[in-house]
Amino acid sequence: MKKLLLLGGSAQQVVAIETAKKLGYYTVLCDFLTDNPGQHAADKFYLVSTTDKDAVLEVALKEKVEGVLAYASDPAAPTAAYVAEKMGLPTNPYESVDLLCDKNKFRKFLAENGFCTPKARGYSSPREAVNDLSGGCFKFPVIVKPVDSSGSKGVSRIDSCADAADKIKSAFDFSRKKEIIIEEFVEKYGYQIAGDGLSVDGKLVFRCFANDHFNPKCVNPFVPIAASFPYNMPDEIHDKIHFEIQRLLTALDMKTTAYNFDIRIDKDFNVYLMEVAPRDGGNYIPQIIRYATGIDLVEYSVRAAAGEKLDCEMVKPDGFYAYYAVHSLKDGILKEIEITDEGKSHIVENHILNKPGDRIKAFTGANTTLGVLIMRFDSMEQMLDMMDNSEKWINVILE
Repeated sequence: MKKLLLLGGSAQQVVAIETAKKLGYYTVLCDFLTDNPGQHAADKFYLVSTTDKDAVLEVALKEKVEGVLAYASDPAAPTAAYVAEKMGLPTNPYESVDLLCDKNKFRKFLAENGFCTPKARGYSSPREAVNDLSGGCFKFPVIVKPVDSSGSKGVSRIDSCADAADKIKSAFDFSRKKEIIIEEFVEKYGYQIAGDGLSVDGKLVFRCFANDHFNPKCVNPFVPIAASFPYNMPDEIHDKIHFEIQRLLTALDMKTTAYNFDIRIDKDFNVYLMEVAPRDGGNYIPQIIRYATGIDLVEYSVRAAAGEKLDCEMVKPDGFYAYYAVHSLKDGILKEIEITDEGKSHIVENHILNKPGDRIKAFTGANTTLGVLIMRFDSMEQMLDMMDNSEKWINVILE
């Protein structure tokens, strides 16, 4: 029985462990949280941080694993590539994976290789970042981000120097490296683009794009509250985005892996690759794609990590599906999550984690989601309306 090392055992990552076991692999799990649910699904568990490359390598060598997978985890993706490269296991180049997971390195690479990308600069000093903003180095508005966080944690928009210091400090607080990036704001045309894809031997053989939805009332309005499939633009726009992603993968010598996308187009249909993360998307995006296309990206990711030969082709979505991240606008004690009959009629899977009486946080990042709903709709119009106006059918009530 082949051994597969999985990095991360959160509720959303359990599906990768279960899929690996279903495919006949012995599963070894690393996670630094003592209460992670994945440890109860895996065959063997190590209490090791997925960002500690050498500690994970020690586990991999001890267990003599034959593949490493960081499912739906940006922070763990470089670790997986590092360990696999050291052991001669199937992987993408560590330097390329590390670049894709570091927003400052990624922006520099895009600029140097002729991609559309906003003016950006990385900082390891809060004072230097504030001074550059006040010195006119950027045109407002700008976005400030930790270079190495995921789930939009620590991301803010800065419209003037007056609110710069606090937002820059917040970005530093969410960075493990204590590095941030400031970039000029890209005005999008239509919806921001989400979704996942798969490359095999460097070729992007499958992609499924979605519409990102945001709630301007949230404390952090830059965290998506939903993604709806398919993306509501003509095929030629899908193809243009596909071409730019392929150009990036070729330039980075990527091999076989899944990707999660955050992309924008402007009014002239220029493509801005905001993020191309070398891992499956969170919030059950692979499961939604399976409903819409029949393509199981979780299974493909497991098999790719193990070095199996993959055969996958492009399949267009059939139907209208979305995830909705249940969230609160305020901190408090949860009294009830009220969903109308109309809302309930569209729910395919309910992954709400919090219960009445739980202390919850206002939605500021993926880590403050109360749970996720997978939903199906009758039309594009209905789907977009319900995702853009969720207050019509769901209400989080606090005591």
